Amino acid sequence: MKTTYREAVRAAIRESMQRDDRVFLMGEDVGSYGGCFAVSLGLLEEFGPERIRDTPLSESGFVGAGIGSALGGMRPIVEIMTVNFALLALDQIMNTAATLQHMSGGRFNVPMVIRTTTGAGRQLGAQHSHSLEGWLAHIPGLRILTPATLEDARGMLWTALADPDPVLIFEHGSLYNLAGDIADDAGAVDIDRAAIRRTGTDVSLITYGGTLPIVLAAADQLAEAGIAVEVLDLRTLRPLDEAAILATVAKTHRAVIIDEGWRSGSISAEVSARIMEAAFYDLDAPVARVCSAEVPVPYARHMELAALPSIERIVDAARGVVGTHG
Repeated sequence: MKTTYREAVRAAIRESMQRDDRVFLMGEDVGSYGGCFAVSLGLLEEFGPERIRDTPLSESGFVGAGIGSALGGMRPIVEIMTVNFALLALDQIMNTAATLQHMSGGRFNVPMVIRTTTGAGRQLGAQHSHSLEGWLAHIPGLRILTPATLEDARGMLWTALADPDPVLIFEHGSLYNLAGDIADDAGAVDIDRAAIRRTGTDVSLITYGGTLPIVLAAADQLAEAGIAVEVLDLRTLRPLDEAAILATVAKTHRAVIIDEGWRSGSISAEVSARIMEAAFYDLDAPVARVCSAEVPVPYARHMELAALPSIERIVDAARGVVGTHG
């Protein structure tokens, strides 16, 4: 069937609520407004205000309420408008949700899902455009998901809700209008393993989330130049599928990591370090990275695009590691 990324997420929420009466959605403008990105449009009319709950503009407050409801036996889906605003709830996420199982000696779990929009490219300014999922992936006790395809947008939520621990799902804002076909019976998907999105033998392009489409476009350009690219979609940033990362490097002997986060302290730095620690002797060239410029994301369109990873920068980096630069 034909669908969009936005519709796939909405279908996942609807199915989860139909399957389990404990599941409910809460967040800013998720009800009568239909969600700031129209993901929850129509769900209030279908499920009512008890299960589609509009909240005050208080991320710390409603994330805390979600934690409490999860401890009480519910399965909340908590929507935070953008990842920048998740910082207002960082104490609840890091010091409470991520630690309760450990601090209770395994007696209390927090089975909640937090969904938030991440990423730039839509001229929303620096307070709505950053890619901070790598920061949250630093925290033990959390699972970090980054669906980049229609199938993952549709299927990751139910699997996440079945997890006994807190799961954060980062939906890149540029993907909501992504359209395509998925199987009519598309459902839950694995959230433990990375996925090969294109096979190749010359260089591995490793990425996740909103950068996957431009990485695949870059792979097409490189193929025209005779460079066979393998594209690995990480899908889950915590825990990383290290085996998949090492396997693709062992196959191609070269790696470029594409990450919309800032280069310093990024998830790309972690992936690069793991390659150097465990696959150094498989490498025929240094690991390269393509990240965002280390500035607050600009508002002006031409400056925003210049700050973000691009097809041209990815192609240039890949050519560099295979020795065909220029």
